[in-house]
Amino acid sequence: MANFLPFALPEIGEEEIAEVVDSLRSGWVTTGPKARAFEKQFSEFLGDSSLNSISVNSATSGLHLALEALGVGIGDEVVIPTYTFTATAEVVRYLGATPVFVDVDSQTFNMTAESFRAAITDKTKAVVPVHFAGLACDMDSIISIARECNIAVVEDAAHALPTLYKGKLIGTLDSDFSVFSFYANKTMTTGEGGMVVTANASLAKRCQIMRLHGISRDAFDRYTSDKPAWFYEIVAPGFKYNMPDIAASIGIHQLKRLPMFHAKREDMAKFYRETLSKLPLGLPEFAKDGSSHAWHLYPVRVLNEAGVSRDEFIIRMAEEGIGCSVHFIPLHRQPYWRDTFSLSNEMFPVADKLYLEEVSLPLYTKMTTQDQQRVVDAIVKVLSCG
Repeated sequence: MANFLPFALPEIGEEEIAEVVDSLRSGWVTTGPKARAFEKQFSEFLGDSSLNSISVNSATSGLHLALEALGVGIGDEVVIPTYTFTATAEVVRYLGATPVFVDVDSQTFNMTAESFRAAITDKTKAVVPVHFAGLACDMDSIISIARECNIAVVEDAAHALPTLYKGKLIGTLDSDFSVFSFYANKTMTTGEGGMVVTANASLAKRCQIMRLHGISRDAFDRYTSDKPAWFYEIVAPGFKYNMPDIAASIGIHQLKRLPMFHAKREDMAKFYRETLSKLPLGLPEFAKDGSSHAWHLYPVRVLNEAGVSRDEFIIRMAEEGIGCSVHFIPLHRQPYWRDTFSLSNEMFPVADKLYLEEVSLPLYTKMTTQDQQRVVDAIVKVLSCG
C-alpha cells in the first residue's frame, strides 16, 4: 500500500549523517572518542556529570551487565513484571538466576510495590521495575521496600527517556542502575544501542570491564595512552557489549534533539487524548505529581463495548493503511517462560486482560497532524463497523 502509515520510524537529521561520515573518515569506527563524548553528554543531560554513563550495544546487554555487576547468580531470584519484553527476563537466565514474575497495575501496566513485596523470598537478590511506555513505576515505594530487604534495584528504562518521576529524571533516582534503550523505534536512537547509568563507581568499573571481554583497558585507552598499546590483562570472562563510534555519532545529535522530540510526543499524546476520548477505548494514563511521561508508546485498550476484538481492530486498521502493534505478549504466555516456570494465564489476571485488549497506535516524531488525523479517522471507521 503506497500510503501505508507505519507503526514507527526514526527521525534522522543531516547532523547525525554528517557525524557518522566524520567517524568513517576518521578511521575510528569502533568504541572510541565519540562513544566517550556521548557517555559524558548523557550524564550531563541527566543533570549530574558525576553519574557514570556506560554506552553498550543494546539495553539487553546493559541489563545483563548491571545484574552481573551486582553479583546475581545461581540460586538467586530476580523479581520482574510479566508484562514486559523477553529481554528483561532472559538476562536473569544468562546468569543462572531465576526470574520471579509478578502481575501489573490495570491502569499503568507497571509493576506495583504490593506485587513486588508479595514476591520477595530469602533468595530475592534484585528487582527490575519496567517503566512501561514511558510512565514511571511507583519508585519511592519500590526502592523503600528493596532497601528494607537488602535487594538491588535495576530500572528497565528502555521506554523511559526522558521520564520525570516526582521532578527527577529516571536515571537519577536512588536505584543501583538505570538501563536505557536506543533501538530504532525508541524516543531517540543509535540504530542499536543502550546506556547503563549508575552513581556507584565500583559497579560502573565492573560494567566497563565486562563490556569488552573482561579486559582491564579498552582499545581507546590502549591506543591513545603512552603505555604499550599491545599490553592488556584479562581480569574476568567478559562479554562483547561495547557501542561503536558510528552508533555513538548518531546518539550525540539525537540526544541534543531529545527535548524537541519529547515535546512533540507530548503534543501527539494530547491530540490522541482529545480526539479519542469519546470512543470505546481505554486511553493511557498521563503522569501526575511533578512527573512526566516519555510517550515511547501510545497504548490503548479496545474495550468490550467497541464491538470488535483487539485482533480484528489491528487487521481492520491495516486495511485502512495504518500500522499498529501490541505491547506486549506477556511472558507468562510465551512458551519458554510458561513451560519452564509452570506459568498460567490465571496467575496474572490483570496482565492477561490487558494483553487481550492492548494495541499501540503509531506515535513517532516524523508524523504530522494530518497523519495523526488519519489514524483517528481510521479508528472511528473501524469502530463504527464493529
